[in-house]
Amino acid sequence: MEPITAPITRPASQGPGSSIPSAGANTATEAPPKPALSSDFETFLKMLTAQMRNQDPLNPVESADFAVQLATFSTVEQQVRTNDLLETLGDRMGAMGMSQLSGWVGMEARAIAPVQLDGAPVALTVPPVPLADAAQIVARDGTGTIVQRSDVSIEGGTLQWAGVGPNGAPLPSGRYDLAVESFSNGESLGETPVQVHGRIVEARNDAGAITLVLAGGQEVAAESILGLRHPDP
Repeated sequence: MEPITAPITRPASQGPGSSIPSAGANTATEAPPKPALSSDFETFLKMLTAQMRNQDPLNPVESADFAVQLATFSTVEQQVRTNDLLETLGDRMGAMGMSQLSGWVGMEARAIAPVQLDGAPVALTVPPVPLADAAQIVARDGTGTIVQRSDVSIEGGTLQWAGVGPNGAPLPSGRYDLAVESFSNGESLGETPVQVHGRIVEARNDAGAITLVLAGGQEVAAESILGLRHPDP
């Protein structure tokens, strides 16, 4: 008994050379999704229209209430758009700030930061103390212990801190906090941080905060930089 075969019929819209599209092919271009706010606003209008159609004819809702609802939604919509715009502007300003700060890399910065001592003298700027008759640089190690005191001029200025202890021996390598303690008639007037000089080797954006890294490893916030200059040749 011969098998029964059904004749293959070709749709009228297809010619002999046409092919049948696969099931997974897209036959129409998908419309771009509408913004969330536009979609929500359309939904709100539909709900508002349904509310007006189904209100109690014996106790209708005041027209002013509908206006208040519409105005409230419009206010929220505008606030969301404003927040999105401010966020975009903030991102652009951050990118512009990083672009400008890239020019700082390689320059010598002056800032209030811990001193990284590695055996070589460190350049410092000492602030003047006009109300004092004596001043000293006070160096503290990582534990807050005073490891050195040395006299400085009350007029301030730039100097090289050698980082030696009371016995003249070099202090161990590491980070030290330096301040100027001023005196008047032997009485302490308080301490003022010294300003450290260091070459900027990196500018980094940490969660929106611009941080500059100096050659000694110190990390300084961009707004804490007090001065910039080209390093000495």
